[in-house]
Amino acid sequence: MNIPAQRSAPPNGARWLTQALEAEGVQTLFGYPGGTIMPFYDALVDSRLKHVLVRHEQGAALAANGFARASGRVGVCIATSGPGASNLVTGIADAMLDSVPMVCITGQVATPLLGTDAFQELDVFGLTLPIVKHSWLVRSVDDLPRVVAEAFRIAREGRPGPVLIDLPKDVQVADASHLPAHVPATVEAPPAPAEQAIADAIAAIAGAEKPVIYAGGGIALGDAVDALRDFAAASGIPAVLTLRGLGALPAGHPQSLGMLGMHGTRAANMAVQEADLLLVLGARFDDRATGKLTEFAPFARVVHIDADAYEISKLRTADVAVPGNVAQAIRALHAAFPAPPATQAAWRNRCAQHREKFIARYDAPGKHIYAPALLKRLSELAPADAVIACDVGQHQMWVAQHCRFNHPRNHLTSGALGTMGFGLPAAMGAQFACPDRTVVLVSGDGSFMMNVQELTTIARCRLPVKIVLLDNSSLGMVRQWQELFFAERYSEIDLSDNPDFVALAKVFGIAATRIDARDDVEGGLAALLAEPGPALLHVAIDARANVWPLVPPNTANSTMLESNPAHVSQETPNAIPA
Repeated sequence: MNIPAQRSAPPNGARWLTQALEAEGVQTLFGYPGGTIMPFYDALVDSRLKHVLVRHEQGAALAANGFARASGRVGVCIATSGPGASNLVTGIADAMLDSVPMVCITGQVATPLLGTDAFQELDVFGLTLPIVKHSWLVRSVDDLPRVVAEAFRIAREGRPGPVLIDLPKDVQVADASHLPAHVPATVEAPPAPAEQAIADAIAAIAGAEKPVIYAGGGIALGDAVDALRDFAAASGIPAVLTLRGLGALPAGHPQSLGMLGMHGTRAANMAVQEADLLLVLGARFDDRATGKLTEFAPFARVVHIDADAYEISKLRTADVAVPGNVAQAIRALHAAFPAPPATQAAWRNRCAQHREKFIARYDAPGKHIYAPALLKRLSELAPADAVIACDVGQHQMWVAQHCRFNHPRNHLTSGALGTMGFGLPAAMGAQFACPDRTVVLVSGDGSFMMNVQELTTIARCRLPVKIVLLDNSSLGMVRQWQELFFAERYSEIDLSDNPDFVALAKVFGIAATRIDARDDVEGGLAALLAEPGPALLHVAIDARANVWPLVPPNTANSTMLESNPAHVSQETPNAIPA
């Protein structure tokens, strides 16, 4: 076939957009081409942008999502109109609910066809309105400079989040020779906290006997990790972390009691329930963290520090409200408490004793693989700066409980939306963001199959993602809840017809092996991490294994169900309950 000679490309809207993305610092974007976005893909040929071709638009959105989570930079995804755009929706919603900065660009039918039910026309502006910080339907090429600058500014500024640019095809091909070179907009830092609010917070801490730091995802978003670590060490105040706050205090930090909430540690939940002061730092009183809200921290006054003023007193009234720059606020508290107050010594000792008393056990009997022990060992063997992504389900909670994270950006998890299928494309995006670091995906057999097509992308790009696939041949978390709260009436949780995952991975050209006995764990993990390219470790676990501890729904966090590892069923791995 004869390929036409390269011709000089006219400076149209699509080419201006690629140059604008470069000016914004974008190097990698994720997408899938189609009819109405084709002019942009034509412009990509002459740009310096690295485009990653995924195999489903949801993979594009979740890869951009993972890229942004791991790096702190804006993730960018591209899709065509109609089903291309609608396939992005889950990944966009996930970013909105977890405050992930993304710019999503969708093709749209030409402006004269808007509203005519044209082929692959969809009201993407209306469809995404509830799940973005802002969105634009660009009707003129002259609007591009303003829209692109605003899009990246809004995605980054304040509480980060996704934005959407819907770009009609005629705008992409319109003459852009008169447009100026793109200049990124200035991103303003959150305002400094008010001096009186800081003074009130200091007084509240000084007057407390049982204070607890309750830190969440806003610590990483506010670049407040170092400030929190310095303050916690100096003040000696015990700390609990949300799912997305894990890593804000490094693994083994003496003040950290671990994760609180539905699957939190007993030490963390006990501390919160007994506290007389909650110092809430970048957290939002999520229901999975608080349990029954009316019985959460019943004796505690609340000092709430958050960059998003609208989160303060939204669910729990704050006695002291400190909106503004989280890092600045924490540093001000640190200056006021350079050493642990003597009046809180007994409380610090009590929390430390509980941390030791209720430490997780890994001595489950039998020969079958105990998932918490495997994940603990994975975390020990992986490099300290490894990024661990996970999907949603039992394995997600086991990762949160038993893996050690030294920074929140090393733990990629779908928190608020709980998106199954998140893990594989998110790990892929993280590997592009952090090419020199080890990226590990921990997935379950249910979640893994939801975006399994992205194995092709990993293989094509030779991304050295390491996959630990925990396979209980069931929808494990649904099965656990049916067991505990639906009288063991098991309904549609059987995945025993899963494919041979080792054979499947090898079809994609990915190294793979299977283990089903705990004697094989050490060698299996070591071989996985030593593999120079992408690799999968298929781990068969007991279908009856549950996540403990567990706070039942609509109960206080002090009401925790627990199970000794000795009680874990030792039936044949992957045996589905009758």
